Amino acid sequence: MTSEPTDPGPELASVVIFVQDLDESARFYCGLLGLEITTRESTALMLAGEGQPMIVLRAIGPHGEHPMGGIGIQYAVWAAHDADDLRRCERFLKDRSAHIATNVSDGRTIVEGRDPNGLPVMVVHPGPDRTASPKIMTRVYAW
Repeated sequence: MTSEPTDPGPELASVVIFVQDLDESARFYCGLLGLEITTRESTALMLAGEGQPMIVLRAIGPHGEHPMGGIGIQYAVWAAHDADDLRRCERFLKDRSAHIATNVSDGRTIVEGRDPNGLPVMVVHPGPDRTASPKIMTRVYAW
């Protein structure tokens, strides 16, 4: 039986993150993910990199909060290009005292940290597209 090629469906185009300090957050995400600022407005900016979803950062001031464990997106998981890139991300987080843990689970190494706003940031290698049988990370059940 021959299967017809299927439409892969939509891909993630951008992530919007509300932040306290726009410049500090831009430096963090540009450094960690290798992105560049492509558009800047007074309280928002866009970061982009080749082959990656865009990140829109929106400053909401020092009193903004993000309730973990509530309804809605909790965090994004980024896939490193290779093991060297993952080690670079881990060093980046450690250099900023933002590293939480590095774990290996089901053949994937997961580096977890916090951005300048305290939001969880994870980088994995290999990514789900290179894993034979991706499983749900146990971190998802932390709440």
